Amino acid sequence: MRKVTSFFICLFVSALFVMKVDAETKIAVIGKTKNDSFYETAFNGCEEFAQNKDLKCIYDGALDFQDPRGQVKAIKNILDQNVDGILLSTTDSNVLVERILPLVQIRGIPLMTFDSDLLPYHSDHRLAYIGTNNFDFGVALGEYAKKLKKGDFTQICIQSGSSTTPNLNKRVEGVRFALSGNKSNKKLTGENGWIEHRRCPFYTLGKQERALKQLEFLLEEGPQTIYLAVAGFAQFSPNYIERILPYQDRIKSGELVIISADAEDVQLDALRENLSTVNIGQRPFEMGRYGAELLYDVIKNNRRPDKEINYLGFYYCTENNGVQCSLD
Repeated sequence: MRKVTSFFICLFVSALFVMKVDAETKIAVIGKTKNDSFYETAFNGCEEFAQNKDLKCIYDGALDFQDPRGQVKAIKNILDQNVDGILLSTTDSNVLVERILPLVQIRGIPLMTFDSDLLPYHSDHRLAYIGTNNFDFGVALGEYAKKLKKGDFTQICIQSGSSTTPNLNKRVEGVRFALSGNKSNKKLTGENGWIEHRRCPFYTLGKQERALKQLEFLLEEGPQTIYLAVAGFAQFSPNYIERILPYQDRIKSGELVIISADAEDVQLDALRENLSTVNIGQRPFEMGRYGAELLYDVIKNNRRPDKEINYLGFYYCTENNGVQCSLD
């Protein structure tokens, strides 16, 4: 009888333990890719907010590159973990809405976007966006390029991730607006003295090696082309410094120009080595921290965000007796 009683006590304690674990709030941070320091930093922001709370942050994303189907698979994976909220950076808005976001809504899981929002006509699938004003960010990249213009006509190559990614498309549009002075968003063919390289924009799909090879191709062509990346891409590669080091003197002298979005630690290491001209940084940590805060408030208090669009600023880093970063 004593053994039977002990058995049921163990079952009861186990049930209480399961209930306690299940009661923990879980928020998933899903990047465009999983192996990307930008999204890892956003996840760190979520974990910062989760300290001393009944909150667990889960990290996921497409495994190797910006693969829309891989991102859908990642969302399905975290749904199986019974998450309470999702913080998502959009790779392909149409694919997400066609394949997975209706299921998220049916399950009543609050979703917010960060870094890359859904397309405007898909906005009813999320509560809010937290991140950069991507058009303005593109304008800032383009305005910096204007400072480095050489001669009557200057060639530029814009490097992006995918032609379907909302935030990167907005940045490309902003770059072209800054250089051309109009919002046509057409490939530049001489407007205000700017010509886009015949093979550009380059699309990396978030593949670091591919991005690095694209950059090397341009550097080998010589100084006639300004390289402008609307995300970290090549500079996120652990091989960036080693591979770009042969061009160090020409970058330092200004003969070769590398303008890149983002200012993660790995990028600032390259900047200190004179392997980048300028980095314009975003705030991924705050995207993750503030996004988790807003989601937690929805989950715990049923309180929607005061603002649907929550823009965070960006900042400039240049090599000048060390890395000097200043807010916009």
